[in-house]
Amino acid sequence: MIDVILKKGKEKAVHQRHPWVFSGAIDRVKGKPANGDIVRLVNAGGDFMAYGFYNDQSRVALRLLEWDENKAVDETWFRTRVAEAVDGRKNILSTGETNTCRLIFSEADYLPGLIVDRYADHLAVQVLTSGMERMMPVVIDELRKLLNPKSIFDKSDASSRQHEGMDTENVVLFGDNPPESVEVTENGVRYNINIAEGQKSGFYCDQRDNRRIVAAHAKGKKVLDCFSYTGGFTLNALYNGATSVTSVDSSALAIETLKENIKLNKLDASKHRAIQSDVNKQLRAFKETGETFDIIVLDPPKYAPSRSALDRASRAYKDLNRIGMLLLNKGGLLATFSCSGAMDLETFKQVLAWAALDASKQVQFIGQFCQPEDHPVRSSFPEGEYLKGLLCRVF
Repeated sequence: MIDVILKKGKEKAVHQRHPWVFSGAIDRVKGKPANGDIVRLVNAGGDFMAYGFYNDQSRVALRLLEWDENKAVDETWFRTRVAEAVDGRKNILSTGETNTCRLIFSEADYLPGLIVDRYADHLAVQVLTSGMERMMPVVIDELRKLLNPKSIFDKSDASSRQHEGMDTENVVLFGDNPPESVEVTENGVRYNINIAEGQKSGFYCDQRDNRRIVAAHAKGKKVLDCFSYTGGFTLNALYNGATSVTSVDSSALAIETLKENIKLNKLDASKHRAIQSDVNKQLRAFKETGETFDIIVLDPPKYAPSRSALDRASRAYKDLNRIGMLLLNKGGLLATFSCSGAMDLETFKQVLAWAALDASKQVQFIGQFCQPEDHPVRSSFPEGEYLKGLLCRVF
């Protein structure tokens, strides 16, 4: 196994078991490892520090796997990690009200670059690192043994693959092509999921708990669900007695799927209005016509993919939330989210304070949202905490 030598003074993060080593922290490499090879990381004195995946095309040159020199990072090691991750989600799937969740969450489950989502009897995977790409035959075999899925579909279309020198993938890894519509249940609500054509891996199961929390306030209320996708917040609000729900999304496929999901759940379609439009444009249209709401959900895509984009993203979040506040009836609730890892909760609160000032509104933070337990945050990898949100009362 090839040795990668760390620069003197760069040991602290490795000792603290942070799984990333950036290229600038590496002094030299003894030999020429191929991208995706498992290498030994040693300090300047030659002492062992960790084993990890190597990739010289990535800014994150090493993704660390194991800190115990006596533990071989072999096929058995990877099978054990997969089994442990799947076992940790059993309680979520044991109630009978939910059969979809994230089974493996990359670094949080000690499998950097691997995401696996379960949709009933089908699995969707995203492989984002060259090292994990090499291990996929082992991973797929273990998933088949543990779960016996009807299909495993590769949704590795994330732009981050390009940083590892890999092309995007959208192929069947096991079984047949997943059907165009896979029915899943989350918190007792039924959804049709399009794995092959849907966003990300097909569904946003990271909002499972937050949908339930927001829906608890929906009875008798007029609700606006922005960036609604296939209707997570919409369906839960209708289930919980909302007077009306308006859903806005720019995707025609998402809107059509949402309408089908309303039929699937036998909900009152007369209480629902779907609008295919750019959300910011539609919010301004509501402002011009004077339409207001009791509850507004703002769940936009990632505005800040990196810290360098944080200033620009903060302005976008501020403008979006300012308009949302202007559309709320007095004392109305704003459930607002950021899935940008670079945006921490305190910064997000400050952005909302600026939005409230510009909108001439008073805002109370009455609740905080986070990602659910199938999206754990590893103590040595705080970067895994990406989803945050606030429930605000606006006056």
